[in-house]
Amino acid sequence: MKHMQFILPLAASALLVSCGNPADNTVSASVTDAVEKSGSSSGGGIRYEFLPTSEINFVGSKVTGDHDGGFKTFSGHFTILGDEPVGDDHRVEIDMDSTWSDSERLTRHLKNEDFFHVEQFPTSTFEATSITPQEGDAFSISGNFTLHGVTKNITFPATVSRDGETIHIGAEFDINRKDFGIVYAGMTDDLIRDEVVIKLDLHAAPAPEEAAPEA
Repeated sequence: MKHMQFILPLAASALLVSCGNPADNTVSASVTDAVEKSGSSSGGGIRYEFLPTSEINFVGSKVTGDHDGGFKTFSGHFTILGDEPVGDDHRVEIDMDSTWSDSERLTRHLKNEDFFHVEQFPTSTFEATSITPQEGDAFSISGNFTLHGVTKNITFPATVSRDGETIHIGAEFDINRKDFGIVYAGMTDDLIRDEVVIKLDLHAAPAPEEAAPEA
């Protein structure tokens, strides 16, 4: 009996740890109404396009645990002049049918009308409206994010670094799915949390037409 009294609290503690909210460890993106793009020219800049090594992933959670997921197919580009972004031609487009998760059953559910409703909303987009340097390699990025047919302007922290001609953009933050009309609650005894962690690991290089000709 004493043995059981010792084991049960440990088991309960382990359960609480495993079911914690992953978003507690990330910065929440600020969310406002969509804003007008500046319309500024990117003339003279170099257009960079995302490489196949890039990843856009997410972590969703509920009372009993969490799930990893992401998107297998997306494209994007931005324009750089020297070491600074120029113009407002900075865009990401995601094929929502390429959604994946660590459970085939969950993947099917994410694609239906309870969540992403891929049949009605086949793409999601992010169009940067402001890219502001902070200290070191840190930036604050704002942009109009369209998900599930709803467009909001979100702002989140990111890091940007360069290795030769390759630029790396990394970010980890959370958004509230209900801001984008995704309100499915889940089971009464296993409710889905509102926060979803977004993980960006993006690599970009000059578009083929921008690359320097071989000697």
